[in-house]
Amino acid sequence: MSQPLLSAIYVYPVKSCAGIELDAAHLDTWGLRYDRNWLIVDEKGSFLTQRAFPRLALIKTALEPDSLRLTSPGMPEFSVPLAPIASERLSVTVWDDQCQAVDQGSAAAEWLSTFLETPCRLVRIGEGYDRPVEPDYISEPAQVSFADAYPLLVISEASLRDLNARLEIPLPMNRFRPNLVVFGCEPYAEDGWRAVRIGNATFRGVKLCERCAITTTDQATAERGKEPLVTLATYRRAKSGVVFGQNLVHTNIGEVRRGDAVEVLEVQS
Repeated sequence: MSQPLLSAIYVYPVKSCAGIELDAAHLDTWGLRYDRNWLIVDEKGSFLTQRAFPRLALIKTALEPDSLRLTSPGMPEFSVPLAPIASERLSVTVWDDQCQAVDQGSAAAEWLSTFLETPCRLVRIGEGYDRPVEPDYISEPAQVSFADAYPLLVISEASLRDLNARLEIPLPMNRFRPNLVVFGCEPYAEDGWRAVRIGNATFRGVKLCERCAITTTDQATAERGKEPLVTLATYRRAKSGVVFGQNLVHTNIGEVRRGDAVEVLEVQS
């Protein structure tokens, strides 16, 4: 088979909101720059996701030169600055992790609370943010943003094609919210990747991604169904649950571009 290539790059600035496709992305401490750097929390500081609020899928994001722009049906456009703002620091919870974040102001809170019809606030990674990746599957310490557990997720186009061949109605890649999409490998080849180089960045494959109800949510309508979980459960079940895609940890600061060669350095033995 020909050399695998990086065919798409996605970031999701606000956790569980719509993503943005990029031509290139820089890797910082937590993963792709701006990926899951913002988080919506309830009045107790606990994170909100599409699992309980599927309407989050309808909040579109756009990175402007100096701001993050949010749009959603029936709401006026709203922006928050990309530059850090001086604001209250809050303790927030993502799964079992407690971390420090910076509140993004009452206007953002009002906008989101109105659309989601529940009291909530927007927070951002700030100075002093510390959220280590769980050490069970990694050999070197790493940090993660407000993503569920790992900095990046890779899925191949071939894996999605194989899944879609089993479904009555094919699904788009956005159901699975990957950061990196690869063209030119066998279906599920990414399952075995232990080390890869893309552009000038290197990554370790750490753990297959366990899939949840978000994959059953239509990202264009926020309507929820049963697929792909029903079908995935027939052939992609692991001890931890249904899996699709490989979680990655980056091992250096670098940059990736659409069209970069994906060099597999090590595979699972």
